[in-house]
Amino acid sequence: MPEERMQTPVHDVVGIGFGPSNLALAVALDEARGGGGGGTDAVFFEKQPAFGWHRGMLIDGATMQVHFLKDLVTMRNPASPYSFLAYLHARGRLVDFVNHKTMFPTRIEFHDYLEWTAAAFEDRVRYRSEVVALRPYDDDLLEVVVRRDDELETHLSRNAVIGAGLEPVLPEGIRPGERIWHTEDLLTRLGERPGGRPRRFVVVGAGQSAAEAVEYLHRTFADAEVCAVFARYGYSPADDSSFANRIFDPDAVDHYYDAPGDVKRMLFDYSRNTNYSVVDLDLIDELYRRSYAEKVAGAERLRILNASRVTDVQERPDGVRARVVFLPTGEVTELDADVLVYATGYRERDPFDLLGEAGAHCRAGEDGHPVVERDYRIATEPGPRWGVYLQGATEHSHGIASSLLSMTAVRTGEIVRSITHRAARVAQEA
Repeated sequence: MPEERMQTPVHDVVGIGFGPSNLALAVALDEARGGGGGGTDAVFFEKQPAFGWHRGMLIDGATMQVHFLKDLVTMRNPASPYSFLAYLHARGRLVDFVNHKTMFPTRIEFHDYLEWTAAAFEDRVRYRSEVVALRPYDDDLLEVVVRRDDELETHLSRNAVIGAGLEPVLPEGIRPGERIWHTEDLLTRLGERPGGRPRRFVVVGAGQSAAEAVEYLHRTFADAEVCAVFARYGYSPADDSSFANRIFDPDAVDHYYDAPGDVKRMLFDYSRNTNYSVVDLDLIDELYRRSYAEKVAGAERLRILNASRVTDVQERPDGVRARVVFLPTGEVTELDADVLVYATGYRERDPFDLLGEAGAHCRAGEDGHPVVERDYRIATEPGPRWGVYLQGATEHSHGIASSLLSMTAVRTGEIVRSITHRAARVAQEA
């Protein structure tokens, strides 16, 4: 064994990122060990200073869009001590939650559940640590390069699980600034905003985050005008009906993965209205109620600029000017605002950006996406026995639900089984 390998820590699993997906993986690995899964050594690297999940959108009153039973563990192990119900019991709120008669906790409460779970795994997480490169060390091990406190350190691992999350998207040519924000940072930037009463906010987008931002700003800043700008004629309701929700069943991943390419595209298009650019119907009704009440009162603070598009933005020292075009007629409206908020969604991070030298050994499809096996492992060329697994960036191979929170418990269970079985096979061949 080379001297370098003897001195460098060797792990069974390195988790890249420590959001809900890799937190669920930590739990699944821990429970597999307790259930006879062997002693799996795992460490997780997270660039944030502490656990946090979309803190900028923890709006008071905003609820989760997935059932509380689709937590980190229940769909994989209903008896887990890390379930949402176990959290409620530990917090002394189980009876109160039952009496509340809801399936959808607030986002603030669910975030507290995630923090409660993460606290149990602090010894396995290295915060303020960012994985910057993956390199093959040999056929069995990956070299994981980590930037920590502005210094680089190296770890060796048999497997890496990428759970780096999504990155926010702004329209082409738009850069964030003092007056131009993405909803990802809404509450954070509002907290940093200088004093003085805002006169007008402009929110661009037609999805759930956009509607939540409009509702929150309109409720919180009672003297400010809030303008919602989107190309649709109105907010579209999310299809969360019982049959439509079957796209989030574990079996649906198998069906999607095995389907021909044209069927994959059809299923994806049919399912878009369960997750993309759609809004909870209750929130749509609330915004319409407010808008109508203001029209009756003759004092409109909530303005819906539908079928419209922002075509030009100019940031100024005292505000931002947005040029809004009404698409049916071409009529132009100039809006001077204190802040322009873009709720223009997120995109999956390209795994090849992180894979580096290891990416040369990974297979890519004609579309440039990595070829992903059913167990979420990136397919490699013959030779490497190390594994890289994806928690995210798998819509093209596993379907619209594969990387969402609702599938997390089942997905991490599949990854742990794959890691365990592959390790056993390698040991037999040795």
